[in-house]
Amino acid sequence: MVTSDRTIENVKQQSWGRIVPACALLMVAAVFSCVVIVSTETSAAGPPIIQVTRVAEYPHDQQAFCQGLAVYNDELLEGTGRYQHSALRRVNIGTGQVRKQVRLADNVFGEGVTLWKDMVIQLTWENGYLIIYDADTLTPQNKVNYRQIDSSLSQGWGVTHDGKNLIVSDGSALLRFIDPETWKTVRRVKVRSGRRFIQNLNELEYVNGEILANVWYSSRIARIDPESGAVKGWLELKQLFPRTVRRNREAVLNGIAWDAINQRLFVTGKYWPSLFEITWDGLPGNTR
Repeated sequence: MVTSDRTIENVKQQSWGRIVPACALLMVAAVFSCVVIVSTETSAAGPPIIQVTRVAEYPHDQQAFCQGLAVYNDELLEGTGRYQHSALRRVNIGTGQVRKQVRLADNVFGEGVTLWKDMVIQLTWENGYLIIYDADTLTPQNKVNYRQIDSSLSQGWGVTHDGKNLIVSDGSALLRFIDPETWKTVRRVKVRSGRRFIQNLNELEYVNGEILANVWYSSRIARIDPESGAVKGWLELKQLFPRTVRRNREAVLNGIAWDAINQRLFVTGKYWPSLFEITWDGLPGNTR
C-alpha cells in the first residue's frame, strides 16, 4: 500500500488536533484540582471562629476604663485604667453598683487583675510593678517589681492564674508563667494562630484548662492552649458591642471574668454600659 506525504500530513494534523484539546482539558483539570486542594487546606488550617450566645446583660459603669475583671464571693473585682482615674473596685454583678473602691495614685495606670488565694493582684502599665491587696478589705499589702520577675518585663497588661502559676501578658505575643511564691518566671509561651504570632494580648482569664485572652482592638477572644500557646479557636463578640460606644475607638472589648463556682463567664469593655454573661457550644466544663 502506497501512502502519499499529503495523506500522512493530514493524519498528523487530525491526530494533533485531537491531542491538543485533550491535553488542555487535562491541564485545566489539574490546575483546578490544585486550587481546590489549596483552598480547602487554607480554610481548614485556621482555628474555628465561634459565635457566642448572650445569656444575660447587666449594668456596667460607662465611665470605667476596664482593664481587668475577676469574680470573688459573687461580686466582680474590676481594675480600671487611665492616669488620675485608675482604681480597684468591688462591684455588684446584678446592679453594677460599686461597693468599695481603692484609688491608685494619679501617676499610676492600672491594668489587669486576678484573685490569688486571699489576695488580689493588680498590674500597672508602665510603672514597673504589680500591687498586692487583701481580697476582703482591698487594703494594699505589697508591691513586686517587674524586673524581679523577669528582666525583660517592662509593662503589665493582663494577668490570670492556672491554680499553680500566675500568667501575665505584656502586650506582645508572649505569656509568662510566674511562681507567686518566688515571683520568678518559670516558663514562657508565645501565642500563635497557625504560623502567625498574636500580638497585643491583653486581659486574660483561665477557664478550665485554657487561657482566654482579649486582643487589643479586636472583637474576638483567643482560646489558647497553655502548654503550646496555640490558638484553639476564636470567640466572636462583635454582636455584643453596645451601639453607644461603637464610634469610640478606645471603647474596646476588654475584661473577662470566670465564675468557677457557678460556671459563668462575664465580659465587658472599656466605657461599656453593659456587662454580659456569655456561653458557647464547647465551653470547657460548661454545665448550663
